[in-house]
Amino acid sequence: MSQIDPRSLLPTLPRPFDPEAASRLAERFGDRDPACRAFAASADGVALLGALGGHSPYLADLAVREAPALLRLLDRGPDEAFAVALAPLGRAEPGAAREAVGAMLRQVKRQAALIAATADIIGLWQLDRVTGALSEVAEQTIDFACAHLLLAAAERKELRIAKGTTPKAISAGSGLIVLGMGKLGGRELNYSSDVDLMVLYDPEAATYHSDRAGACYVRLARDLVRLLEERTAEGYVFRTDLRLRPDPAATPLAVSINAAIVY
Repeated sequence: MSQIDPRSLLPTLPRPFDPEAASRLAERFGDRDPACRAFAASADGVALLGALGGHSPYLADLAVREAPALLRLLDRGPDEAFAVALAPLGRAEPGAAREAVGAMLRQVKRQAALIAATADIIGLWQLDRVTGALSEVAEQTIDFACAHLLLAAAERKELRIAKGTTPKAISAGSGLIVLGMGKLGGRELNYSSDVDLMVLYDPEAATYHSDRAGACYVRLARDLVRLLEERTAEGYVFRTDLRLRPDPAATPLAVSINAAIVY
């Protein structure tokens, strides 16, 4: 486990553009618990929280809400902190209630965004690592969301899906194909990027009634966008755009593989 010496990072941290906002973050951060209070009062804490809160209200809110993730980054380094942030995607049950799944996905996104931004600001991660990390969290949250929605479709007797507990196992043979396009496809997501997706399906793969496949997968695509975009007090996962599919003005949200090939 590598230790990061915050003192070596202080000269590289930008001074707060808004000192008052930086002070407010230090106060809010310190109100969480004794460990946060001690860090906020230290020279290292003043410098780091100033670099976050003095420039970005969004990062200030993330730092307060996900303070353990920020302290974990300083103790264990950004790579391990990022892995811990994504770990719930490997432990959670895809068949859980929609509300619980949405809350988990939003927390994963919050922690991952905070870790990536902090590692970027401090200079611990280069640009390709930052964009790769943001793309990775998008890929994994989308995979989990798809598995959750496939299980819901199976419960409605719309799809036959493979038995399994992981997103990959659940999705295998489901007929669902979700392609990352644009910046996500190139693993170049930035902090404000939406995710461009193309949803395709094989109507013969898993449906009980192939003539109803279109409606099933269109509903799944619509629910995927809703799950990723829903805004609550906890934030949202990703803004999602399905308009890069073939002829978006004339085609449904999910397009059959054959129709896409013909196009």
